[in-house]
Amino acid sequence: MNNWPDKFCVGSVLKTCQRSLELGLLALLLASSSAFALDINQANEAELDSIKGMGPALSAKVLKVRAQAPFKDWPDLMQRVSGIRQNKARQFSEQGLTVNGQTFKAKP
Repeated sequence: MNNWPDKFCVGSVLKTCQRSLELGLLALLLASSSAFALDINQANEAELDSIKGMGPALSAKVLKVRAQAPFKDWPDLMQRVSGIRQNKARQFSEQGLTVNGQTFKAKP
């Protein structure tokens, strides 16, 4: 004989646990996607180096040029940093790099 109230039945507990797990996974996904974005005007050398295709030499160029003035947008970045053109910009943007919070959008 079960003396527990109905709200403590195993099925109810499992549903509550499943719902908590779903909410936890959703929160984790949201947190990881926002942590994925990296703005080039805020990134340090190690963060820039971690972007596939960037490398130490290109990171150094970015930091040197950025020291003169922050990048306004992707076209400004591509104009001022040799070695970053549309293909690199697209590749970096797909990895989460932004310029002033903006992702790269190729011109048609």
